[in-house]
Amino acid sequence: MNIPNIDLPRIVVVGSGFAGLKFVRKVNSQNAQIVLLDKNNYHTFQPLLYQVASSGLEPDSIVYPIRKTFKGKKNFHFRMAKVNSINTTSNQVETNIGILKYDYLVVATGAITNFFGMKNIKRYSYTMKSLRESLDLRSIILQNFEKAVNTYESDDRKSYMNFVIVGGGATGVELAGALAELKRNIFPKDYPDLDISKMQVNLIEASDRVLSNMSQNSSNKSKEALENLGVNVFLNTIVKDYDGNIIKTNEKDIHAKTLIWSAGVLAEPINSIDFKLNKSNRIITDEFNKVFGFDNIFAIGDVCCIKKDTIEKEHPMLASVAGQQGHHLGKNLNAIIKKKKTYPFVYKDRGTMATIGKNKAVVDLPFIKFSGIFAWLVWMFLHLMLLVDFRNRLIVFVNWIWSYFKYDKGLRLIIREAKAYEKYN
Repeated sequence: MNIPNIDLPRIVVVGSGFAGLKFVRKVNSQNAQIVLLDKNNYHTFQPLLYQVASSGLEPDSIVYPIRKTFKGKKNFHFRMAKVNSINTTSNQVETNIGILKYDYLVVATGAITNFFGMKNIKRYSYTMKSLRESLDLRSIILQNFEKAVNTYESDDRKSYMNFVIVGGGATGVELAGALAELKRNIFPKDYPDLDISKMQVNLIEASDRVLSNMSQNSSNKSKEALENLGVNVFLNTIVKDYDGNIIKTNEKDIHAKTLIWSAGVLAEPINSIDFKLNKSNRIITDEFNKVFGFDNIFAIGDVCCIKKDTIEKEHPMLASVAGQQGHHLGKNLNAIIKKKKTYPFVYKDRGTMATIGKNKAVVDLPFIKFSGIFAWLVWMFLHLMLLVDFRNRLIVFVNWIWSYFKYDKGLRLIIREAKAYEKYN
């Protein structure tokens, strides 16, 4: 890997999500050598992936080069690599580009989509856990309309214009709202040959309300806003199977060419690693984020589950949790290297929020809950500030302002044709 050996402890970090990024920023590289490994050479701001999928933003506005992020940081090295396994006996990380020895290892590999063992759903549905998946979904949505324009059969045309989103969490709700706004403001002008009223946006949720992790009031407001936008919301509905054309649920069958799966996530620990995992595949750690059975291996973010005494604390898989854990572990490792006292991680819940569309959002803070245009402005401001770079903030802000006043999204481009189900063929 061409990493220099120096007279400092080496910290190897696997994963450049919110947790890994915050950790590397906080660690004092005067006292340690830091090596960050990731399969991509950029950090992705995942909360806005749905806007890439719905033609609201270009991908370069929500990603940022890792090397540029830490430009000038002393004793820092980044390598684009896929980690295959960890040899905990010899303290070595085994990757597709070589083997690297570590003194401390931080696992921040994040999460993947959970299909709950349903093979057909995994094969035929679309997801939004990565930049490529979001770009593919954008292409599929636009390709469906191009096919609908050229289709003579009415049933086939309806099927191409029927979109089903499974999962009523923040991702599902936000994407449903974005697609509904495309139907209302954009597609009637783009496709005058089609009866856009036939386009259906369906949101399926297995529980009795959307945004079940938020307050009842926010759930009700969100459902009402979605229905006002024309979204069909199905609660207490379980998807059982899908063959690429027909979605089978416990209530009825739905004909649709596009099923978007956002119904769950599963932690993604490194393969063949001998760590204790919980039922969500998360690595079990103590309250200092140290993996049980090891003194020099830590886990943070979505891949981590903290256990204190006999109680497992599964923090929500949110950017705020990952960021706080990364920052906290950075401080603790600084202390460990200097042989000072460390402190247990305590999550500070600063609230949750979701947007449903223009001027519509819900916000649950520890001390107040509100919705409407003010909540939407708060959502916009917070997401802008969480972006890594000023350039990204400026590009996103300009795009949002343009869309707000012009009722237009100028990024409806099929850069490359996305083939249905190509990822599993």
